[in-house]
Amino acid sequence: MALNLLLLGILIKFFVFTDAQSVGVCYGEFGNPLPSQQEVVNLYRANGITRMRIYAPNRATLNALRGTNIELILDVPNIDLESLNDRNKAITWVTDNVLNYRDVKFRYISVGNEVDPNNPDTRRFVGFVLPAMRNVQNALIAAGLNQIKVSTATYTGLLAKSYKPSEGVFHDNVVSFIGPIITFLGQNGSPMLANIYPYFAHVGPPKLSDLSFALFTRTTPAYDDQGRQYSNLFDAMYDAHYAAQSRLGGSDIEIVVSESGWPSFGEDVATVENAGTYYKNLISHVKGRTGTPARPGRSIETYLFAMFDENQKPNKETERHFGVFNPVTRQKKYQLSF
Repeated sequence: MALNLLLLGILIKFFVFTDAQSVGVCYGEFGNPLPSQQEVVNLYRANGITRMRIYAPNRATLNALRGTNIELILDVPNIDLESLNDRNKAITWVTDNVLNYRDVKFRYISVGNEVDPNNPDTRRFVGFVLPAMRNVQNALIAAGLNQIKVSTATYTGLLAKSYKPSEGVFHDNVVSFIGPIITFLGQNGSPMLANIYPYFAHVGPPKLSDLSFALFTRTTPAYDDQGRQYSNLFDAMYDAHYAAQSRLGGSDIEIVVSESGWPSFGEDVATVENAGTYYKNLISHVKGRTGTPARPGRSIETYLFAMFDENQKPNKETERHFGVFNPVTRQKKYQLSF
């Protein structure tokens, strides 16, 4: 009896700890000044951050990651997608950026980021994403690196409808692009990567009135969706993505939140207080076992955007203020536990 109880205790601990997710942080480099890549990796380790996303191969970053326990999402930049439609160039890319760093813990390769048939800045890449994914996957398999999963990072802009979450659906002209990708992910046991930003959904257009719904501070459900109670916008957006991919055969494909964040400056709700509240509550939510109303009882692998404010980013002022660390002092902007 005592032995059975001991074994049961070990099993419970095993499942609890394997289900709990480490929250990752995206590492962008559109800022000046920024610490060196080695200093950044040291900062990740000192703060217990064991997952990172970088948006392009960077030799200094990859060298700094050697021998660490930091798991990595490595992006193929959109501008490189066309070249990787050539099988030999994909093999060279994998050799140069993965095989040469066997002591780096690659978790996923994200082949493209937010490629969208309806976005004039990215629509030219649409036809290159899936062939590049296949070529990178085949190069990894040929190298014996089957454990590294290949995916692409999507975003809520691909959805024609996200309210209510169960009615989530892709734009009609997105289906022919994303449907075969979903099939590929299912065949290879890879997750879908999705950038989910309640901040952008809140500010609109149209602007939503309930800030507490976006910041995880609402204490009662905002609405009911087929018996599912939604009290935060993150869950609603996540489940809308899940509903949309499920319509195309992706009900068994996990969604990894490859970006989520809140800016601290630039618009009326972009404040240090709101950003700190969002990041703190997001971490608590995704590390727990509550899941979402449509996917309950599980933690959600999530990557905060971003490590530092990036003062060289173009477009809106808010885009430059998503950092969770000060790049000069290297101190946390918010009291977060990763």
